[in-house]
Amino acid sequence: MTGPHQDQPLVTAGTPLDAAEAAVVLVHGRGATARGVVRMADEFHEHGVAFLAPQAARNTWYPDSFLAPVERNEPGRSSGLQAIRDAVAKANDVGTPTERVMLLGFSQGACLASEFVARNPRRYGGLAVLSGGLIGPDVDPAGYEGSVDGTPVFLGCDDEDPHIPLERVRETTAAFERLDADVTERIYGNLGHGVNGDEIDHVSEIVRGLLETRSTG
Repeated sequence: MTGPHQDQPLVTAGTPLDAAEAAVVLVHGRGATARGVVRMADEFHEHGVAFLAPQAARNTWYPDSFLAPVERNEPGRSSGLQAIRDAVAKANDVGTPTERVMLLGFSQGACLASEFVARNPRRYGGLAVLSGGLIGPDVDPAGYEGSVDGTPVFLGCDDEDPHIPLERVRETTAAFERLDADVTERIYGNLGHGVNGDEIDHVSEIVRGLLETRSTG
């Protein structure tokens, strides 16, 4: 498809993609930038991992809350999902299989990344949902079909996040469990709408696992 985000740049960092053994697609939050989320990757950089970060037009993937009726967030939502699809395809095109591609998003980017994996179930290298959840006014975990075949999925959020209801995090966890993910959920106190060291540790573990998959594959 074509949409508002399809003419935006793809920021890359880490190991050059054509020399990488694995890749992480980083999806920034509302009002943020691809370059900003790439800087977060310094916290879990590993040699052999390429980082790819699509950029949202005007720094926003979709206009309303992720809890709003889906049609109110179009075409941004669908265009954002396509931007993630294109980033994964770019890694695939140089020989990195999806099984060694991880997706990570924060806030609005976490919502988009989780929605992409749930709507396109298969084995991924991993998924990190940092202060986010599946998109829409209601989520029925039974409404997602298929299998992610043991993909490690990490969800981290504050118990009183001002933007992400705890119930939606729980529903997202349940949906990925039904999709056969290896889910780790962590609910924190006093985190606010941010990222803490424990979350970075969990992400780092999944990133290291991408390289272990390569070494044993």
